[in-house]
Amino acid sequence: MTKSLPGSLSRRGAMTLAGAAAASVLAVPRIARAAMTEVAFVEAVHNLGYIDLYVGQHAGYFEKAGIHLNVSAAGGDTQAFAAVLGQSALFGIGDPTMVPISVEKGGPGKVVGSVVQRAHYFGVSKTVQAITDPQQFKGLRIVTSPEPNTNYSVTKRLLNQAGLVIGKDVEILQVSPGTEIGAMLAGQADVAIAYQPGVAQAESQGAKIVFDFSNAIGPFCNTGIMVLNQTITSKPEVIQALCVGFQQAMHRTYADPAYAKQVAQQEFPQLSAAVIGSAIDTELHYRIPSQSVVVDRAQWDNLIKMQVYLKNIKGSTTFDQIVDNRFADKAAAA
Repeated sequence: MTKSLPGSLSRRGAMTLAGAAAASVLAVPRIARAAMTEVAFVEAVHNLGYIDLYVGQHAGYFEKAGIHLNVSAAGGDTQAFAAVLGQSALFGIGDPTMVPISVEKGGPGKVVGSVVQRAHYFGVSKTVQAITDPQQFKGLRIVTSPEPNTNYSVTKRLLNQAGLVIGKDVEILQVSPGTEIGAMLAGQADVAIAYQPGVAQAESQGAKIVFDFSNAIGPFCNTGIMVLNQTITSKPEVIQALCVGFQQAMHRTYADPAYAKQVAQQEFPQLSAAVIGSAIDTELHYRIPSQSVVVDRAQWDNLIKMQVYLKNIKGSTTFDQIVDNRFADKAAAA
C-alpha cells in the first residue's frame, strides 16, 4: 500500500467546456490565487458518486473557504490512500477501509469526512433479468474492480452471505476500475458491478439495472476523506476549509439537481445530456452522495462489519481511533 503510484496522477486531461453559455453559468468567481492555499487532492476514480466534490469546485465553495484543490484521479482506492501515505497528495477520497488497514499494521491515517453515504454500485446487464435474490447470481460471470476495491468487496460479501462459492457457483472477473461496463458490453461477463455515469451510459446502450447495492446494504460509509495524522496537527485550517466546502456542496447538490447536472456535464463532456441527467437522478433518488460531511457512526459500523467479515481487517480499531469528526461537525453546524 505504501508503494508510489504507477504513472502520473493526471486528472482526466484538461476539461472540455460544454460551450460558452454553460461556462458562463458555471464559472467560478475569480479569487486572487495568492490568497489560496494550493492543495493536492486525489479521488480514487473519476465518477459521479463524487458529484459533491465537483459541485464544490465549480461553485467555488472550496476557494471561498480559502483553498484551491488540484484534483487527480488515482486509479483505485488503494492508490488514492497510497498517494496520501507517500505525501504526493494531502487528501484522498476512496474506500475509507484503507485507514484501519494501515492503523492495524502500525501505520498512520485518519478519516475526517464522508463523501458517499451508501454503496453506489449497481448490477448492470444486457442479458440477465432483474435479480431479487442474491442466489440468482449463481452460474453468472460478474465483473468488478480488483480486490480490495469497494465494488469487489460488497459483491464478495453479498455472494458469500447467499451461500455462493466464488470460483465454483459464480465467477468474478476483476478489471481496471472504470472499465467494468466495457467488459460486460463486450460479452466478457453477464453482469457488471459499476457506478455512475457508466451505469447510465450502459442503459443508453440497451443494458438495464438488475440489482441495487445501495438498498441491499443500507447506510454505508462508501467513501471517506483520508489524511495523515500529521495533517490534522499541522494544517487544521485546511481540513476545516475542505469540510466547509464539501458541506456547502452537499446542500447544493440535493437542493439544486439541475446545477449538479450542469456540473456533471462539464466533468463528462463526452456524454449526452440524457445520460448525465439519468445518472444524477439515480444518484439522488438512492441518496448515494453524502448529505452531511460528518461520518455517521451507523454507516461506519456497517462498513467495518463488512470488512471484518471479508477478513480485510481484524476490527481491532475503534471509531474514535480512525474517525476525527471535529472539522466536519463544525462545518455541518455552520
